[in-house]
Amino acid sequence: MTERNTQAHGGYLASAEFAAQLDRLGEVAARTGLNVAPGQQVIMTAPLHAVPLVRRITEHAYKAGASLVTTFYSDEETTLARYKYGAENTFDTASGWLSAGMAEGFRAGAARMAITGSNPALLAGQNPDHVSRASKAAARVNRPAMEIITNFDVNWCIVAAATPAWATQVFPDLPEQQAVEKLWQAIFAVSRLTGDDPVAQWEAHNATLHRRAAYLNDVRYDALHFSGPGTDLLVGLADGHDWAGGAEKAGNGIVCNPNIPTEEVFTTPHRLRVEGTVASTKPLSHQGTLIDGIRVRFEAGRIVEMHATRGQDVLERVLDTDEGARRLGEVALVPHSSPISRSGLLFQNTLFDENAASHIALGQSYTKCMRDTQGQDEAALAARGANTSMIHIDWMIGSGEIDVDGLDAQGGRVPLMRKGEWVIEA
Repeated sequence: MTERNTQAHGGYLASAEFAAQLDRLGEVAARTGLNVAPGQQVIMTAPLHAVPLVRRITEHAYKAGASLVTTFYSDEETTLARYKYGAENTFDTASGWLSAGMAEGFRAGAARMAITGSNPALLAGQNPDHVSRASKAAARVNRPAMEIITNFDVNWCIVAAATPAWATQVFPDLPEQQAVEKLWQAIFAVSRLTGDDPVAQWEAHNATLHRRAAYLNDVRYDALHFSGPGTDLLVGLADGHDWAGGAEKAGNGIVCNPNIPTEEVFTTPHRLRVEGTVASTKPLSHQGTLIDGIRVRFEAGRIVEMHATRGQDVLERVLDTDEGARRLGEVALVPHSSPISRSGLLFQNTLFDENAASHIALGQSYTKCMRDTQGQDEAALAARGANTSMIHIDWMIGSGEIDVDGLDAQGGRVPLMRKGEWVIEA
């Protein structure tokens, strides 16, 4: 909603408390998330309803020394108009010129700021073939820019803004204004903004995530084993994999927090060494569809059987995107007691839901989670286990019933998580 409409609503959205929390989120996004460097440009993307947060982030980015903040807005009504009225032969078209311009900006050193908050059900009911074709076209033209992000060449960050369409999906039984208020309150809480000094609170949280990643990098497990109801999954880890979590140094030397919030430590699995079955523990929201009850079987790293109690046709299209879409690009460990899990909410937004539970991701690997990659081409990285795809889609496999063990190359087994909680001293 616009700033003017926010004030017109009254109540919490017009309160001094809300204004203070929104400003804290803007400060954390600019200082802890991006850690904008003096003289650096910022390229920001956001839905129209996120204008109040865009203004707070922009203000704090300039206070941090940004030379220029440029924001590109998206509008759900015009996005929807394409699928309602666009000609059949137009859905393979994408704005390559815009993607090329963003990639050029990132290569020149600009930071990337993304605000999420779109309606997760926006494209529900639209022609799924059109949605799939448009998604593939966008992924193709966005790949140069996204490779810069997945390679972690520049500092970047994603935060969220509560929007009416999203809020009413999360809280369908509430009137719109109450739903928006509750979603904002949930965002502030799980984004660790409720203390006296959120920046310091994030420093302490990052230290915890760094200790866990450091432990896993020291022991260097060969594989992880997930076990629990519906799950008996062995995930081999890429050769020379590296665990990451929390604030990390980007290729341009700037330390940033890519996700606000974040609860995960994550790394690169080996694309050929995943075996067994796994069941989802939370629904996956993808392109307007909730995909639930996912159960898949892997052989030699590839999904060879797939079932879903809801949204199976959409999942099948995802898996058919390209060869890499049936293989893993990420594995992440998240404690069941994370603030997002404790909230009991299904946000229907990957930024939040992936940080509620341990998860895996189909598709593109993050090469930042591999050591000694400089000078190695795609073939060399693939030989070490890195996966390549136009997609990167996270889905949750952790819960209070899932155990995780670390396995060494000789088959030795060490408990890492029991009933979803860390058991290591880190």
